[in-house]
Amino acid sequence: MTQTVASWMTRDVLTVSPTMPLAEAVQLLVDRKISGLPVVNDAGKLVGVLSESDLMWREKGLDEPPYMIFLGGVIFFQNPATFDRNLHKTLGQTVGEVMTPHVISIDADTTLPEAARIMHDKKIHRLPVVDKNRHPIGIITQSDIVRAIATDRLTTVASM
Repeated sequence: MTQTVASWMTRDVLTVSPTMPLAEAVQLLVDRKISGLPVVNDAGKLVGVLSESDLMWREKGLDEPPYMIFLGGVIFFQNPATFDRNLHKTLGQTVGEVMTPHVISIDADTTLPEAARIMHDKKIHRLPVVDKNRHPIGIITQSDIVRAIATDRLTTVASM
C-alpha cells in the first residue's frame, strides 16, 4: 500500500501572517533552519508561502522590462503589471508583499508519489498540507519524500 503525506509531513508547522515585518520572518527562517513558511490570514487560512526563492528578488535586483519607443509611444514586450508586481516584491517590507500567493496545497491523504509529482511538475520544494477549511495542518518537503524513499529502500533490503 502506498504511503500518504500524513506519515511523513511535519505536523507542528510554523506559520506567519501577511502583516509580519519581513525582517522577523527572515530571522525565523534562519533560526529554525527552514526554507519556507506558510502564510495564514486572521482566520488561520492559508493565503501564501514565503520561501527562500521569494527572498532572492531582493538580492538579485530587478531588470528593466524590455520595451521600445515607437512613434512617440512606449511598447512593452512584457506585461507592465508583471514588472510592477516584481518591483513591489523587491521593495516589500512585509511578508504579504513578498510571499507567493496562489499556493498549491494538498491534503493529508495525498500519496507520496502524487506529492512528489506535484513538486516536480510545479518546480516547488514544499507543499503545505491543509484541512478541508484550508487551515495548515502540516508541511511536506522534498527532503521528507527522499527520507521516505530511503527508509523504504532500507526496509526492503533488510527483509531480503
